[in-house]
Amino acid sequence: MNSLTEKQIRASLVNASRREAASAVLPDLAELPWERLDYLGWRDRRAPLTGYVVVELDGDPTGVLLRASPAPSSGRRRKAMCVWCRDVATVEATLYVARRGGASGRAGNTIGTLICEDFTCSRNARRPPTSAESGTGIEAVADQVVAERIAGLRERSAQFVRDVAATG
Repeated sequence: MNSLTEKQIRASLVNASRREAASAVLPDLAELPWERLDYLGWRDRRAPLTGYVVVELDGDPTGVLLRASPAPSSGRRRKAMCVWCRDVATVEATLYVARRGGASGRAGNTIGTLICEDFTCSRNARRPPTSAESGTGIEAVADQVVAERIAGLRERSAQFVRDVAATG
């Protein structure tokens, strides 16, 4: 992913009001490993159930404001697979819901998906494959498995953002 500025990120949020975009608490952009990110995702430190995701669509940053489902009163979450990175070994996935863009979102329409709770999909996609995933572990096969994971993550995250941004 290309590095982004604070201004680019705030302007990219397609389902947030100007006030919501201006009040978003951004991560430390200078500390991010941009070359190893397939999307930028973070939780707001002041509002822990609020998250943000920015992907590149047709070369432009497009972001969405998300709301995480609260933890169950029992304190125990069910195990769930992240829809984006499809990692099951290291993931705590949670339901994130986004208000749709445009008039549809103003009417209260939302869309949701299960995403890694802490937005670690890019790291999960790059982990070395297990023997079940790559067979004998030949390096070329392992590299192909990781490349396929990254491509799938990019496509699934971009499609979700497209679906949120769609006004029709």
